[in-house]
Amino acid sequence: MLIKQLKESQKRALQKNSDFYTPTGLHIFFKEKIVNDAVDMEKVIAKLESVLPTHLYSEIEMIIVGWFDEFEERGINAFYDSGTVYVSNLQDDSDDLYDDLIHEIAHSIEEPYGYNIYGDEKIKNEFLRKRKHLHDLLWAKGIKAPLSFFMNVEHDKEFDEFLHQKVGYDNLAPIIQGLFITPYAATDLREYFATGFVEYYIDSNHGFLKKVSPALYEKIYALQNVDKLDAY
Repeated sequence: MLIKQLKESQKRALQKNSDFYTPTGLHIFFKEKIVNDAVDMEKVIAKLESVLPTHLYSEIEMIIVGWFDEFEERGINAFYDSGTVYVSNLQDDSDDLYDDLIHEIAHSIEEPYGYNIYGDEKIKNEFLRKRKHLHDLLWAKGIKAPLSFFMNVEHDKEFDEFLHQKVGYDNLAPIIQGLFITPYAATDLREYFATGFVEYYIDSNHGFLKKVSPALYEKIYALQNVDKLDAY
């Protein structure tokens, strides 16, 4: 009986780490198997495809699971490049994997929908107002840096390290409550969008995102139907 159970367990683990295609043609490829046997890739992908409108992941042709040099070099566990999402095989749980995939899908749509997302500068202006407020909050706590440092919406490695290492995300978290949905959202404009996109698909009520980042919420809501984009 025990041997039979072990074989069935091994079979299920193997199936969880077997390459497959989804009904929409998305190819899931395992460079390395997911270390955590409790993570079920097929269920995560099924959830993703049931929640996201098809046009929002149409840029994704393949998801490759494994470990890549970029993860070590950039301190990340997923990235998007040319139609492919590369995601780490080291995952805490299925929710962790789901978050990573949604985040990279957000980056994938910045090219086809970039003008619709950023063209009217509503998200940019909201982001910069928050950055200025963050500058003032940190200054009041004795963490001083020039305001100009906070007014660059593009990714800046120095600013990233300032938040992550000098301030520290643990210290930043209570400071940004009600200002940014996560410390990482303050990194740059693109990450502000991507973290909001993830929050939208985690919280079906959207209450937190609506309250903290209303302009971002409205834009992501409009993305559900491309015909609504011009109205926002």
